[in-house]
Amino acid sequence: MKKQLIYGNLFALNILRLFDFSLRINGFDINKAKLALANIEALSDSEFNSYVEHKKKEITLYHLENNPFYKSFGKSIDINNWDSIPIMTKRHLQQPLEQRLSDGFKITNVYINKTSGSSGDPFIFAKDKWCHAMTWAEIMNRFSWFGIDFNTSKQARFYGIPLNKKGYYKERLKDWFSNRFRFSVFDLSDAAFDKALEKFKTSKFDYINGYTSPIVQFAKYLQRNNVVLNTVCPSLKVCVVTSEMLFDDDKQLLEKQFGVPVVNEYGASELDLIAYQNTNGEWQVNSETLFVEILDENSNVLPYGKEGRIVITSLYNQAHPFIRYDIGDIGILSKHSTLRKPLLEQLIGRTNDIAILPSGKKAAGLTFYYITKSVIENDGNVSEFIIEQVALDRFIIKFVSREMLSSDKKSIITQEMERYLEPGISIDFERVEQLNRSKSGKLKQFTSHLNQ
Repeated sequence: MKKQLIYGNLFALNILRLFDFSLRINGFDINKAKLALANIEALSDSEFNSYVEHKKKEITLYHLENNPFYKSFGKSIDINNWDSIPIMTKRHLQQPLEQRLSDGFKITNVYINKTSGSSGDPFIFAKDKWCHAMTWAEIMNRFSWFGIDFNTSKQARFYGIPLNKKGYYKERLKDWFSNRFRFSVFDLSDAAFDKALEKFKTSKFDYINGYTSPIVQFAKYLQRNNVVLNTVCPSLKVCVVTSEMLFDDDKQLLEKQFGVPVVNEYGASELDLIAYQNTNGEWQVNSETLFVEILDENSNVLPYGKEGRIVITSLYNQAHPFIRYDIGDIGILSKHSTLRKPLLEQLIGRTNDIAILPSGKKAAGLTFYYITKSVIENDGNVSEFIIEQVALDRFIIKFVSREMLSSDKKSIITQEMERYLEPGISIDFERVEQLNRSKSGKLKQFTSHLNQ
């Protein structure tokens, strides 16, 4: 009877902390990982600096000794000279996963996933189970800054979902274990948002999490219907957006229509959570499980405040090397950064999202998108749009709208493009019923077809 009572109590505790339990039964020791992360956070500044230097050398040595792929890749490495370590790109990793795993690791004893392919260079990757547990400890730590506990807080999730039956029900089961309800981002009609609003009225959601663009569309729907979300769902605490750029005016719209703080998250599935907006509004970089550098085109480390390539080292992944890994993004670390608390001042976009103009001038694709956004959305007619470059001097703006764009509006957009970039650019406009999203549900705001 006593044993039954003990087992019953343990079962009840596991049900109460279902998310932690689901990680543990899959071999990810989340309790140990949370303790390890807490110990890292408790280090003094000098101890933390030593910790980072030790982990950088330790993970590099590990892969040089235990990973045939990395041993071949890093032949010229001087372990006492960090700058001698070559930069790894996604192209280097586009070979069978079995050839990239460290000794002792195999497909059956690692966590496996696939990158989204938003960079144009998708590949399958692996993490050892301890590394993946540390990833989840980091994520849960950051969400706790805003009072979110993955075991008890209910999530309104705006993500894609597989359309095949097996994939669909697998995601729904994962959602149940993770205490979340998923709203599909493939239908952004008012009818779909009517149903979403009713779900918010009848559910005690603690937070919203998902891709930026569909969440912005939901906020625009609420604005049209004069609804502030936390008045009908008072349990709502915060909204966390990820995977797509969040512009200042969209953030203001979200905060106004949701009535809660909006947090910007930046991560990569093959690495970890990279940066997360803290309660002071700073985009704080993960320095506990990652080492983040900003490099120029010649792979030289840039000082804080300078724009360059974001290069990241995973300090814990022994199954698969991600050492000085060029993630394909361009950004700036703030001049106020320290080794312990790096701050991401700006995430400019992907290295392959660059608009090349007839004069040879280059412009970051998302900046290009932003120029148009400031004009095209100011009257609420256009709900979504993307820009595609099809030639040096020719761009297509594909948009979803209630009414066709007027010739005056098209003329203003073309003039603004020429004013910010250069004269002689041709802009075509194409109105569509809906924009094509990736299989994951992400919307790519700017695409150049010049390299395809």
